[in-house]
Amino acid sequence: MNFGLGIPGDGRCLFRSVVHGACLRTGKPSPTKSLEKELADELRANVVNEFIKRRADSEWYLDGDFDTYITHMRQPHVWGGEPELLMASHVLKMPISVYMLDKKSNTLKTIAEYGQGYGKENPIHVLYDGYGHYDVLKNQSGRFQD
Repeated sequence: MNFGLGIPGDGRCLFRSVVHGACLRTGKPSPTKSLEKELADELRANVVNEFIKRRADSEWYLDGDFDTYITHMRQPHVWGGEPELLMASHVLKMPISVYMLDKKSNTLKTIAEYGQGYGKENPIHVLYDGYGHYDVLKNQSGRFQD
């Protein structure tokens, strides 16, 4: 069973998945691929700015030198991960839930939640494949096994 919508693996997949999920969460239509790319790049820039704004709180959990990390993360082909999901939840002021497929039971399991301070209801639902790729879930209702 395929739970994802098929977000391209172009280095923007995390950002594409989050902005696509945010559109679905707020009742907007799914963005076109070109709009999705534009929104993803905008979110990336805002996430980088959020890191800078929250430097004192975020510097310790980033790999290596903070300024080098920020310079690297500004590039559109660079993959995002957990730190970027956390900052995206702050930028959007929305909770984000990340799921992974349990291959034995063929069910989705919640593996991480970000931005719970913005509410626990109706989060953006993102699927992680375990190998570095993120996708937006087809079903944004949140009716998945935890």
